[in-house]
Amino acid sequence: MTVHGLGRPLAPSLVSIDSPDAYERGRQRGKRLGESLDTGISIYAQLFTVAGIDRRVVQANAESAIAATEAWSPALAAELRGTADASGQELWKIAALNARTEILSGASTSTGTKPGECSTIVSTRASPVGAQTWDWHDELSACWHLQRVNGTPHGFVGLTEHGILSKIGINDAGVGIMLNILGHQADHANGVPVHLVGARVLAEAGTLDEALQILQSAPVSTSSAITVLSPDAAVTVELNPTGSKVVRPRNGVLLHTNHFLDPRLGEGEKPGLYDPDSQLRLGVLAERAAAGPLPTVASKLVPYLVSRPGDEAELCCVPAPGGPLGDRWATLATVSLDALARTMTVSAGSPLAAVAENAPVTTLVAR
Repeated sequence: MTVHGLGRPLAPSLVSIDSPDAYERGRQRGKRLGESLDTGISIYAQLFTVAGIDRRVVQANAESAIAATEAWSPALAAELRGTADASGQELWKIAALNARTEILSGASTSTGTKPGECSTIVSTRASPVGAQTWDWHDELSACWHLQRVNGTPHGFVGLTEHGILSKIGINDAGVGIMLNILGHQADHANGVPVHLVGARVLAEAGTLDEALQILQSAPVSTSSAITVLSPDAAVTVELNPTGSKVVRPRNGVLLHTNHFLDPRLGEGEKPGLYDPDSQLRLGVLAERAAAGPLPTVASKLVPYLVSRPGDEAELCCVPAPGGPLGDRWATLATVSLDALARTMTVSAGSPLAAVAENAPVTTLVAR
């Protein structure tokens, strides 16, 4: 998908799914991804091992995620089964992909470098527009795709990893989501995976209020910040196992990185996981946003996310040369959303490549 350091990034592939039946949507997903699922499953198995998580624990966590999902949203559980059946994969392995955030929260060992993670900026001066980086392990740079999903109450488009039902996206009502991982000492792996929570928002929420109802009803077990855009407003919902909090824009600006902004939810935040990097990135974004009114065009927010090697705040994540598995953090994609237009733009690689017009940009419209 993206070959870092080897010139122009490649445009991501698009997977189209269309059925009113959840199991059939999963079956289509599994059939269309085919053998490409093997690579992602294998890399995650290695990442879990590097993180000190035994295979038996991974399987138990995945099976707990299936049970929690079945109780909260039978349709999502059916879609997981369809994906497994059509791809020939064991169900728990598909569930482990979707619960990778939850499973990795149980890491008992630490690799040599701090994780690089995502940065989000939203302008609410007019109808909300937003942009974010998606930072993750460089080894998974070929294990994601774009998607167009129809047959759900609301059709949606988005970016996701192979085998994971959803990640970043926007639906035909103009409800879009962006994601930032957080860390709390109460995090564990037995709740509904946050990626499936996001999938339900995109599939079912026709308004911001409906999105909030879904998010605040989800029995999550790990911490995340889910930024929700609608044509009329935008907020960030911080989630952790102890509760949730809605963070609202200030002066037309909504920012998030990888630490809690709500002090109550932040009690018990995992020390040393994302700090001070997350605070530095947020500070740079706040400084840039304060320099003048934020743009009201989504693509014009992308330059706010640019950093260069050697900058103190690494908004663009560059993998360490020769680093071992688990240490090679990279900005795999740059995404922007326009709630009113129901559009999402994606370029493989970092905002630096996107601003330099070195990366092809794909625009998807939800309908």
